[in-house]
Amino acid sequence: MVEVLAADIARFVRATGPETDETLAEMDAFAHEEGFPHVGPEVGGFLRLLARMANARRIFEFGSGYGYSAYWFAEALPQDGEIVLTEVDADELELAEEYMARGGYDELARYELGDALETIEAYDGPFDVVLIDHQKHRYREAFEAVRAQVPVGGVIVADNAMRAGIIQFDTLLEIFEGGDPDDVNEHTRGIADYLETVRSDPDFETVVLPLGEGIAVSYRFQ
Repeated sequence: MVEVLAADIARFVRATGPETDETLAEMDAFAHEEGFPHVGPEVGGFLRLLARMANARRIFEFGSGYGYSAYWFAEALPQDGEIVLTEVDADELELAEEYMARGGYDELARYELGDALETIEAYDGPFDVVLIDHQKHRYREAFEAVRAQVPVGGVIVADNAMRAGIIQFDTLLEIFEGGDPDDVNEHTRGIADYLETVRSDPDFETVVLPLGEGIAVSYRFQ
């Protein structure tokens, strides 16, 4: 994972963040050993906080991987809550099921194998919190697909809003400083298009926070 904070600041945020349980520690170790991209404990703790602040009962994830962010979210849900995990890789989704079950969250989870943009069409809202963490060039499409299902007081979070191995950060910065750079890859363009869309939406207020690889938090206020 490409950190957006200076190393000592990132260490401080990690050291003062919420404690992780044994399962989360194992999931972190798995990500580091396998080179698997995940949001990390700093973002995970913030996601759980957001879910608590939104009094979330239902959460939808566009891209769940092996269940790391869902595991953080799940602790904030009530016993009759629901989190929908979506993943195109069957092995990763199976691993997510194993981890969620070990944490005692299996009853809260719905596991959907396949394209998240197709899955969301089969669900009715509302969703109090939505995480977008799949193909970057499809972020805007995900927002447009779920926007109407997010109520006032709900939150949409997009991961990799600043960096990732495939994101051209300097190019992204140039775009938002008014430039018109050449040779923008589709991942960077996808993030730029997403941020332009949510920032211009009159019903949402959006800020980008330098946690993990950057997260864009969009709050629906009307």
